Amino acid sequence: MNEALNEFIKENKLQKGMDKVDAREAWEKLMGNGVNNYTTSVELKNETLYISLSSSVLREELSFGKTKIIAMLNEELGKELIKKLVLR
Repeated sequence: MNEALNEFIKENKLQKGMDKVDAREAWEKLMGNGVNNYTTSVELKNETLYISLSSSVLREELSFGKTKIIAMLNEELGKELIKKLVLR
């Protein structure tokens, strides 16, 4: 069943859309309620993940750990999907 679903996604060129959903879910799972309460949007464009935050203090704090966050997200996704993280 899983194989058939993956083939359908591949044939219909839906992988980019699935990656966007997967990236959003990975962010929500890894960051927890504390960060998610201040997250207003999560967008994946090409290999860049754009995170909009309503707290400038949180944005500054997370900016120090961008490399670690990217590594954690890619590990959760099971592939090197995210190369850059932009906090705004």
